[in-house]
Amino acid sequence: MKNENSLILSFETSCDETSVAVIKNGKEILSNIVATQIKSHQRFGGVVPEVASRHHIEQITICLNDALQKAGVTYSDLTGVAITYGPGLVGSLLVGITAAKVVAWAHQLPLIPVNHIAGHIYATNFDHPIEFPALALVVSGGHTELVWMPKEGEFKIIGETRDDAAGETYDKIGRVLGINYPAGPQVDQMAHLGHDTFAFPRAMEKNDNFDFSFSGLKSAFINTVHHADQINATLDKNDLATSFQQAVIDVLVSKAMRALDKYPAKEFILAGGVAANRGLRERLDQELEKRDVEFVKAPLKLCGDNAAMIGAAAEMLQRHGAKADMSLNANPGLEFEWAENEEE
Repeated sequence: MKNENSLILSFETSCDETSVAVIKNGKEILSNIVATQIKSHQRFGGVVPEVASRHHIEQITICLNDALQKAGVTYSDLTGVAITYGPGLVGSLLVGITAAKVVAWAHQLPLIPVNHIAGHIYATNFDHPIEFPALALVVSGGHTELVWMPKEGEFKIIGETRDDAAGETYDKIGRVLGINYPAGPQVDQMAHLGHDTFAFPRAMEKNDNFDFSFSGLKSAFINTVHHADQINATLDKNDLATSFQQAVIDVLVSKAMRALDKYPAKEFILAGGVAANRGLRERLDQELEKRDVEFVKAPLKLCGDNAAMIGAAAEMLQRHGAKADMSLNANPGLEFEWAENEEE
């Protein structure tokens, strides 16, 4: 007999985390299994798509069985199957989509397609139901964007990175500092020990839009370190980390506060892997205290990629009629629509 509550089995395989979860009513985690691949990618300094895909194939059924067992449910209890279908690495996405399709077809369950970014935003739903209108800053290894949500079920991009994502930049400068992938957490720790002594660029901070650019900052950082090496100068790594992180945070927060001026919101949401960054959280706390806007942060344990967040978003999307058939395919470049007058 079907459960009267929403009970969604969700899959997330957009990058290098294989995850399967069972979510009740969009806000209760019955299970959230995550198989990480960090050690497999560390020697390469970043995610290798082919390696990621192979790991997903190896882990997906193990994670599926573990998720059902931990949740204490069977397929007959489920009310839907959710899957990230983009954006992400095409090979990785296809593994999850195939698994979700098999379960949905075999057990005659509705298939719910979820945008990975919507998942990150809805990770906050487990601690605090989203109130609208809301503005979200999603910052991760693959994405940096501002998303305007005038009401439930509507997502509009008002700004995004034109080159490197913020999290990706952390990993790239981490290599120069001798930090293993993923570098973000350690760079954040070092940034709290040093001083902002290097004049790194704040690209596009004053531009009349809400887009970001971090490739120039990355290049300036690398050139500074390489030049010091050439002249046998010693630079303080903590000062380098502090100066780099200060430049990133200055741009992110400046753009976010200007976006709030144009798009007044009840809530400001911080989500994505870089949402765990202590420096960014502290600065946003300071700025949002000056405004009549509630600051909602994704739970630290759900900032990275995971299937629980996909299940939370899926419950909302299913209520709004989202459903896919067996022709669903991966969309590695998937993105929300742009807000009117924001896209060039």
